[in-house]
Amino acid sequence: MKPTTPTNIIFTGVAGTGKTYQLQQIAKDYTEYLPTASHDEILQKLVEPLSWREVICLVFLDEMQKGRNLLKVSEILANPFFITKANANERVDNLSQTAWSTLQQFSNPNSQTINYKNRSSQAFFDKDDSSNWFLLGESLPLLTDLQTQLKDYQTAINNQFQPKTERFSFVSFHQAYGYEEFVEGIRPKIADNGQMTYSIEQGAFLKLCERAKDDPNHRYAMLIDEINRANVARVFGELMSLIEPSKRVGQANALSVNLAYSHKPFSVPSNVDIYATMNTQDHSLTPLDMAFRRRFNFVECEPKPELLGKILANNIEINLLDILINLNNKITQMLSKDSRLGHSFLWDIYSLDELATAFEQMILPQVSQSCQNNGQILQNIFGKDLIVFNDNQNMSVNFGINSQLQNFVVNTDVLYQVDFYQNL
Repeated sequence: MKPTTPTNIIFTGVAGTGKTYQLQQIAKDYTEYLPTASHDEILQKLVEPLSWREVICLVFLDEMQKGRNLLKVSEILANPFFITKANANERVDNLSQTAWSTLQQFSNPNSQTINYKNRSSQAFFDKDDSSNWFLLGESLPLLTDLQTQLKDYQTAINNQFQPKTERFSFVSFHQAYGYEEFVEGIRPKIADNGQMTYSIEQGAFLKLCERAKDDPNHRYAMLIDEINRANVARVFGELMSLIEPSKRVGQANALSVNLAYSHKPFSVPSNVDIYATMNTQDHSLTPLDMAFRRRFNFVECEPKPELLGKILANNIEINLLDILINLNNKITQMLSKDSRLGHSFLWDIYSLDELATAFEQMILPQVSQSCQNNGQILQNIFGKDLIVFNDNQNMSVNFGINSQLQNFVVNTDVLYQVDFYQNL
């Protein structure tokens, strides 16, 4: 649900707790799905401007897509395109006569089955000895516009692309992300004559603010994934003070600054909200300074093992909830709360194969990084059956039933995997 006042929120938590998913859900709150027209309205919009000849051609094009090239007049009259045209013209009588006269007027002058004097100069139709009408093949190149209209109509009816207005901007910060991408910067352009010129262009946040300023009756959102992967003080620059809710346009302490490149005065609209995610686990990232932190509310995203399902192996039910809870309890004891695993590490797992793969490719590497590959800590967390040492004290990760020294080799033997699960 969208706020009614300026809001700045950072979702924090360990890896895999759904922080990015949270941003995706927020984006939906700032997306307006425009009401689609009804089937009848779309149909009326298609046929009203068309002549009777075009409507009958449209009927044939529609039926030809269904594999029906021959039509009786009664079948043409029953087609929704013909019916809608009649309703639009408020016609209820002599519809059969209208169809017959149109078909004959635009019939093949060399037809052996049609005797009609007042033919048009362009032919579109003919009929066989059984009074089955058909569309002349040579007329198809003349109907490309009508075929396009039919395709557009079918797309609208299928509602494949629902029109919508997105009032948000989504960016992912990284170590090279800077002020120039977020606020404004000088960018090169190559002119038609091949010469290179430079111009000042707005970044993602400035573009969003311009839209919000011109549309004060709607709220807009800046969505930032992994905000602490960039140097936020450099990215925001002089906007650091402006994003504070009390400094927005129309607020009691409204503030404006001149931008670094364009030197234009700028202030952040009050209908712009800022949401971001931050991984508390990665200590290699640039920490957020206190000046930046106090401008945001922080929402902790906890692991949610209750969202996980169950798998069945050798007639034994394995609850992924228990696995995550037990692992996180051991990780907290041996490392810290910030080293826990989020529920996404065990998300969408339906078999032992997938569980083993999750341990090999995601869980073990993640925990190994957290403890700096300390074999003793890993063994205390995962057990001696999984983390083993050879005579030279070199560590290996073993998934084999016989505890063979294999480095990240997965053997999905059911009995061993169940024993491993039960020993967690």
